[in-house]
Amino acid sequence: MSTELIIAIIITIAGAATPILLAALGELVVEKSGVLNLGVEGMMLIGAVITVAVTLTTGNHLLAIVCAALAASLSSLIFGVLTLTLSANQVATGLALTILGTGFSALFGQPYTGKDVPLLRSPFPPELATDPIWRVLFGYSPLVYFALIMVVVVWWFLQKTRAGLILRAVGENDLSAHSIGYPVIGIRYLAVAFGGAMAGIAGSCFPLFLTPQWVERLTTGRGWIALALVVFAAWRPFRLLAGAYFFGLMMIFEIYAKTNSAFRVLPSEFWAALPYLATVLVLVLISLRREGSTAAPACLGKPFVATG
Repeated sequence: MSTELIIAIIITIAGAATPILLAALGELVVEKSGVLNLGVEGMMLIGAVITVAVTLTTGNHLLAIVCAALAASLSSLIFGVLTLTLSANQVATGLALTILGTGFSALFGQPYTGKDVPLLRSPFPPELATDPIWRVLFGYSPLVYFALIMVVVVWWFLQKTRAGLILRAVGENDLSAHSIGYPVIGIRYLAVAFGGAMAGIAGSCFPLFLTPQWVERLTTGRGWIALALVVFAAWRPFRLLAGAYFFGLMMIFEIYAKTNSAFRVLPSEFWAALPYLATVLVLVLISLRREGSTAAPACLGKPFVATG
């Protein structure tokens, strides 16, 4: 295997892992607050279609990413109002949000179907990308670096700050947090909005450097993998990073199966399904381990009702 091929594989893995990592980081913070939002896939689709629309209209990538984050965050607040204020079922509302995002993106994206989107290039000088070794460090989209930075930021916030401690306390025992004066609902709203913004940015990855055009269901189920990854990582950011790159590795098999005869022993449909098969297998293995269930925040998915 040549050096060029190895480097190409590394860069492809990083690109495939980035949207999963971003969406999973946002969902991790949401779940740490005690809220289960299954609408990640829908929010990613909203972010993706808004990114396409803004990029093709203005040509400004940064504005497109910001708009995608805001749009997905607003959609997450719909989920927040229904579940946190009106005490609707979180699972059903999250699924409804995914359906909403899927339908909205399909309708809103019709005028942009098949149109090429300008790629978001590396922030570093292009001369660095000409050398194969330097390209491993400097040949990625800015969103790849942003995702890696956010792993450290989320870990630091949850483990090293008072605000992170409060958020975790709300997720572990909301009644106790309320009894000492913390605004449980307000904290959860902020977490839900952050999770939506991260899902929107994750959706931006697809048109900006993975699939530079708009087609329906562009995210192809990556939001569901991100949800499973949070459980797989036991709600720990650095495990999330390792898990995202593991699933990124699973995803590139489909790409190389079409060009490399070594992969043609099995049909291409198998390689396309492999990340999702791996997701199911991981969840089954976790369910068989006792610590897999106890790692979840104690109040996850439970509605908060203030007493007194």
